Amino acid sequence: MTTLSDLFWQAPLNDMKQGYIYQPENDEYVCLICGERFVNGLIYENGEQLYEAKKYVTIHITQAHQSMFHFLLNLDKKMTGLTDHQKSILELFYAGASDQDAAKTLNTGSASTIRNHRFSLRERQKQAKVFLAVMELLGEHTPKKQTFVAIPASAKQVDERFAITEQENAKILATHFKQGLNGPLDSYPLKEKKRVAIIRHLATLFAVNKTYNEKEVNAILKPIYEDYVLLRRHLIDYGFMDRTLDGSSYWVKV
Repeated sequence: MTTLSDLFWQAPLNDMKQGYIYQPENDEYVCLICGERFVNGLIYENGEQLYEAKKYVTIHITQAHQSMFHFLLNLDKKMTGLTDHQKSILELFYAGASDQDAAKTLNTGSASTIRNHRFSLRERQKQAKVFLAVMELLGEHTPKKQTFVAIPASAKQVDERFAITEQENAKILATHFKQGLNGPLDSYPLKEKKRVAIIRHLATLFAVNKTYNEKEVNAILKPIYEDYVLLRRHLIDYGFMDRTLDGSSYWVKV
């Protein structure tokens, strides 16, 4: 499959059609197909003729790549969405073939079949324009930004478990702390994303810059949930607290 540069994909539609883009910061014309650059102000020789950069880049595209039409048409199906048969029809249309000539070349039987293909391709063009407009409007739209709760810098593995919005966080805590955030914990869910929200809250029950022994940690967690040992372990596993190797000291990570 042809590998195309970011410059190609970022180019406006008109620039993509012409096959090159002008970069004012470098005062250069850049071929979107191969990336060759032509500096404005320099003169380029082609045979016995001399050309300025803007004209020469169009000559380069014709000589090196035939045309942007042919280059784009022959991209992989994943990029064009066109079948080989459709590509052949479009190439014949580009060459100026009549419906009858195209039918004869492709051995499809009748000109009406080719006319049907013309109609279908025009319908696709309309759909593509609508889709392009939709995507451009989407890109221009600025939705209300979601605010995510903070991820502990010491988390051992930051993944989707920590992607919790403030609204999600509040809902999880309200569901599992029905008697209030001071406890007890009504249930400890299996879903890790919900566990992270709960453990994040439990970490706030411990003072920052204070060292606790295991007995003190247990004393805080016991009223919260019967399996306080699991909560204590998850405070460590999810990166909200740390401890010494012998488990004699615990502290909140900041």
